Amino acid sequence: MAGNIQTLDISPVGRVEGDLDVRVDIQDGVVVNAWTSAELFRGFEVILRGKDPQAGLVVTPRACGICGASHLTCAAWALDTAWQTEVPRNAILARNIGQLSESLQSLPRHHYALFMIDMINKNYKSSKFYEEAVRRWAPFTGTNYELGVTISGRPVEIYALFGGQWPHSSYMVPGGVMCAPTLTDVTRSWSILEHFRKNWMEPMWFGCSLERYEEIQSYDDFIKWLDEKPEHANSDLGMMWKMALDIGLDKYGKGPGQYITWGYLPHEDKYQKPTVAGRNAAMRMPSGTYDGKNDTHKLMEQGFCREDMTHAWYNEKGPVHPYDRTTDPISKNDQDFNGKYSWATAVQHMDLGRLEAGAISRQLIYGGKHSEAWQHHDPLVLDMYKKMGGASVLLRHFARMHEMKAIYRNIEHCLREFKLNEPWYIKPTEQDGQGWGATEAIRGALCHWIDVKDGKIKNYQIIAPTTWNVGPRNSEGTRGPIEEALIGTPIKDSSDPVEVGHVARSYDSCLVCTVHAHDAKTGKELARFRTA
Repeated sequence: MAGNIQTLDISPVGRVEGDLDVRVDIQDGVVVNAWTSAELFRGFEVILRGKDPQAGLVVTPRACGICGASHLTCAAWALDTAWQTEVPRNAILARNIGQLSESLQSLPRHHYALFMIDMINKNYKSSKFYEEAVRRWAPFTGTNYELGVTISGRPVEIYALFGGQWPHSSYMVPGGVMCAPTLTDVTRSWSILEHFRKNWMEPMWFGCSLERYEEIQSYDDFIKWLDEKPEHANSDLGMMWKMALDIGLDKYGKGPGQYITWGYLPHEDKYQKPTVAGRNAAMRMPSGTYDGKNDTHKLMEQGFCREDMTHAWYNEKGPVHPYDRTTDPISKNDQDFNGKYSWATAVQHMDLGRLEAGAISRQLIYGGKHSEAWQHHDPLVLDMYKKMGGASVLLRHFARMHEMKAIYRNIEHCLREFKLNEPWYIKPTEQDGQGWGATEAIRGALCHWIDVKDGKIKNYQIIAPTTWNVGPRNSEGTRGPIEEALIGTPIKDSSDPVEVGHVARSYDSCLVCTVHAHDAKTGKELARFRTA
């Protein structure tokens, strides 16, 4: 006979920006239902309404203190497509290097400061890897924690050489970039990149040369690599994998089984006259969707995107395309889990439904066949996904660690391809029209839509990775990706539900610091503890 259901309210559950609340129903030690609630209304779409079209270049990078380059990238390309500008190849490379260097710094910060510190939770004291986990990953005192968090500041030094500052730069503008780097800037960037590789990425992250790691093409290759040398098994990637298996992180966190990436890194010779229709064919890192249930890859077009406000605190219903949204927030946001309970919308594909965004999504789509032979292809995570029975907390985080190699190589490509005496900016002609800009922030699919009329912003819409992942149920009652991923999660100690944190942090939900667990039926606070 099944046991009684215990309802826990966990508020907040993230470590970045503290606006994610999670409610879970637990029966017999397992999550049987879940709700994710975004508790903070930002309102950038409302702020930008009626402003100068270029206001988005200044305002939207402030939407996030750790992925401002991603927002700036989207804002610039959105205006480029609306104004029908021409963007010189140097500017495309300079935009790409900003996006990439910001993503490179996020990898160790997320790994050490957000994800791995859960491995030293008291629930895992029986693991044979626990003492080593404490030695490496204890906050502030762990050997690898200290070096990883410190080294994470180096890549954005490259960003600052091109963008003038990080975060919150606005160096990307319609028609190009507001910089003209010198040979000294490029040389310094190479030096920073090499330092990052030789002093941390190879000896600590991978435990081998980048070239050796790049030889891994399948799940079997990876297992052989892991056993090949002690340096591989004892690398941060190897140790994460072994301990995650030991504590069961491969057993839960499956999610919806459908995935999206907008693709990113426009080819410097193929997207100089950007259009929305021509974008997919010009991305080095390809766009697409992956249906894991049917093993099918398809292209992703922005026209397929819909937002459903049925369970969100807006006076709108949907599903509608973002161009047709009004962003009309309601003034009274009472939490009703049968009605409206989140500021996030339920983002979906008009045909496929709810999709998951993030590193695992990118990797699963990179593993498929692409329309252009020069587009990035990497079969490893797709092979793991099929052989390991789908997604999990472990595979989602592994995908994030794995993609460091491609990010690093693409920065090298940008630095090699600059032609310093060629143009960096071509002055555009302002005009009315609709534009769309997209990229892959480190957390996943990010895009901006802009509608310019009479020289002002008529409508501006942003869909961030966390919107895809943390959104509430839609009008059909389908759970959002994190809600779905929480189903089946084992909870060892309801006063310290670290497993819920594992799931949320495998998505890198953009949210902060202190966790409070409550029994929703009695109102009793079960525990209060700092998670960062």
